[in-house]
Amino acid sequence: MQKTSYQKELVIKNTHEKNGANNSKKETEKIQSLLNLFSLVHPGSGTATAIDGDFGPATQKAVQNFQKAQNIPQTGIVDQNLFGIMALPIQKAFENPVQGGNLRELIVNTAKNHLQNNPFELVIRQQGNSGPWVRSYMDGKEGTDWLWCMGFVQTIIDQAASLQGKNFKTLMPLTYSCDTIGIKGIEKNLLTRYQTARNNPSLIKTGDIFLLQKSSLDWKHTGIVINVHEDTIETIEGNTNSSGSSNGNAVAGKIRNFRTSKIDFFSVGPLV
Repeated sequence: MQKTSYQKELVIKNTHEKNGANNSKKETEKIQSLLNLFSLVHPGSGTATAIDGDFGPATQKAVQNFQKAQNIPQTGIVDQNLFGIMALPIQKAFENPVQGGNLRELIVNTAKNHLQNNPFELVIRQQGNSGPWVRSYMDGKEGTDWLWCMGFVQTIIDQAASLQGKNFKTLMPLTYSCDTIGIKGIEKNLLTRYQTARNNPSLIKTGDIFLLQKSSLDWKHTGIVINVHEDTIETIEGNTNSSGSSNGNAVAGKIRNFRTSKIDFFSVGPLV
């Protein structure tokens, strides 16, 4: 894999506890982030706490509540073993075995595996588009300006291609820009425009990348095609929400009508 920043999200250097001498602000924020991510999936767990880098009594209690949810001793202390349990969804998304008879199936199943592990962004230091999932998709970058839908897409393509010993960069450059991929698709004759797709839906393939047009040479959102129907596509996409926003807060499965939306399609065919 080319995109390996997720590995940094799986470890801490020191054991952390309330007012601990070895606590660090950065690693405490990582702990607090994972506690909040757990709370988003388990809202009754009592693990939501401020992401402020201060391991005080509130963070200690949130850790104890996490330990309670895991049926392990409620020490309020986070060592690497406990941190690994907290970070397990990220590890599963990137390292769980994925099966598929060809690259397109691997892309679809890789995207589904990420979706099953509930990737969410967080707000840290008043900046959206932040947190361990975003950093994993965006090669360590985060913050309000770092829209991460293309980072998610390229992570999925990279992960799937690497299972076949292929380098996704032979198909497209590493980028966080929908426009860059759209233009590259035009240059390499890999982009099916929405007008053509509407007239010939058989050109839309699972595992391909959809690009939602803002204008003819400007694209505002992207995701992976999971299934194709007569009028609609099923997708998995990052940085979105239930309404299909291009700046939402999660990875989500969506249904999009390609006959009423200006959706272009970038083919992964050359990698297959």
